[in-house]
Amino acid sequence: MAHDLVVRNGLIVDGTGKDPYIGDVGIDGNTISHVGPDCSKGSQEIDADGRTVTPGFVDLHTHLDAQIGWDTKLTSITWHGVTTALLGNCGVTFAPCKKGDREFLAGMMETVEDIPKYAILTGLPWDWETYGEYLDSIERLNPMINVTGLVGHSATRFFVMGERAIDGQPTEEEIQQIADLAGESVKQGAIGFSVNRHPGHVLPDRRPIPGTFATREELLAISKAVASNGGLMQTVPHFGDLENEMDLLAEEAQNGRVLFSAISEHAALLDERVGKMRSDGLDVTAVTVPRSGGGVTGLSTNNFWRTKSWNELRKMNLAERLDAIRNSEFRSKLVQEVKDHPQYEGLLKALKRQYYMGDQARPNYTHSRYESLYDIAEEHGEHPVESWLRISLETDGKALFHARGFNVNLEHLQRMISTEWAMPGLGDAGAHVSQMIDSGWSTFVLSHWHRDAGLYSLPEAIRRISSEPARVLGFNDRGSLQVGKKADVNVLEIERLEERQPEIVNDFPGGAPRFIQRAAGYAATICNGSVILRDDEHTGESAGEVLRNPAC
Repeated sequence: MAHDLVVRNGLIVDGTGKDPYIGDVGIDGNTISHVGPDCSKGSQEIDADGRTVTPGFVDLHTHLDAQIGWDTKLTSITWHGVTTALLGNCGVTFAPCKKGDREFLAGMMETVEDIPKYAILTGLPWDWETYGEYLDSIERLNPMINVTGLVGHSATRFFVMGERAIDGQPTEEEIQQIADLAGESVKQGAIGFSVNRHPGHVLPDRRPIPGTFATREELLAISKAVASNGGLMQTVPHFGDLENEMDLLAEEAQNGRVLFSAISEHAALLDERVGKMRSDGLDVTAVTVPRSGGGVTGLSTNNFWRTKSWNELRKMNLAERLDAIRNSEFRSKLVQEVKDHPQYEGLLKALKRQYYMGDQARPNYTHSRYESLYDIAEEHGEHPVESWLRISLETDGKALFHARGFNVNLEHLQRMISTEWAMPGLGDAGAHVSQMIDSGWSTFVLSHWHRDAGLYSLPEAIRRISSEPARVLGFNDRGSLQVGKKADVNVLEIERLEERQPEIVNDFPGGAPRFIQRAAGYAATICNGSVILRDDEHTGESAGEVLRNPAC
């Protein structure tokens, strides 16, 4: 009897870290039924000769909670081999939610994650109150790939405490109510609970989001309730108080799995502290973007200086902007206003971390520290803003510049992501949509850290973006190519795998702008047995499932 689908004669990298071998993958329904040589015929076949066959990739850090409402293809991550995405990171979610609190949660998501409030309120069905009902609603949207979700601290706290959740601390009774609600949300299918301790994440009125300064007692009560139902704790720590944050994570890890966001500027401290936790048998994992993280600026964006003349540019379309900066007098105004800015020294320092992404199809994310826009300007005897404008003109406004905000030193980053505790990820897909785009992180891992830099062997690179993140989430039924596991599969052309230059599109509700980033080298992506992408293009198939907490 023929299999439903056979991926034939590829280099199988099964996600476990084992050596690759030539073979076939047979699929029936949504399940892998054969891995190895001599697979029988398939009703449908994909020729993988000369290609690499891997598990689908697992994205541990997205904010697609809003975008999934109007973009069930979940672009851009579905151009980059991701077949399972974790929603609900950083403590900000849309459930649980009382009807009267929708606007509050939407406004919080707008200021924390740069997702337009109008798009959130009009693009989602808002037909839930509990977290389980939220997952039911997402399921009805029929997403292209698998999604799983964390329940957020801010929403949970606000559900229990109302306005007092912002500036106040809960009573003992309220702590118990918050913990009980967290536990109940995990029972209803949440894979875990997300916490945000970063003071820079604020509400529209600039107050910290609920839970930023939650007490140890509150968080440990929550972690016990979450862990007792098989859930994990995800945290964005307060990077200005890392010793105490690591103490707290260690205590939480006594109860269950812990996942947190890391940056390489703190690699030495984190390596010491997390290494100790793991040697003590605690299940603690970090995730970080595998390149410098930061914004993207260029004439096609609105991410440039805020002065009178630059604000005039913001009101124009790209063609009008190009015409405007062709005028030498106007260009001089643009440069002078930056020079006259009251925070000029800070702006100049930022230009030393801004890098031209190049004029090739593949963006350059790996410049040395001495190839910044500032260094380009020094070489040409001009001001960095003049360089920005000149390159924009030379490229007809297509030039983009990458502003490194964290993981700035790639050598330090390389050392951190070589450890067993720090996994590549943190692409933030669905968030900061008009400011940055790191959704192609998985492609970067394979094209740069494996193929170009040789940091990871191919089996190790695949393990770190498939079976290991699946393990962190508690999914034993996917993440590797083994008989009986779910058929999430990629067929890759490793030698031509790469990201494409980011693009601005205006396809959010209300025409709001966002970055997208496509990829090259993906011969096929299969989700739950259905081919959702061929030759870097979506097929129109949607086969994703809402993956609920397997422990409940």
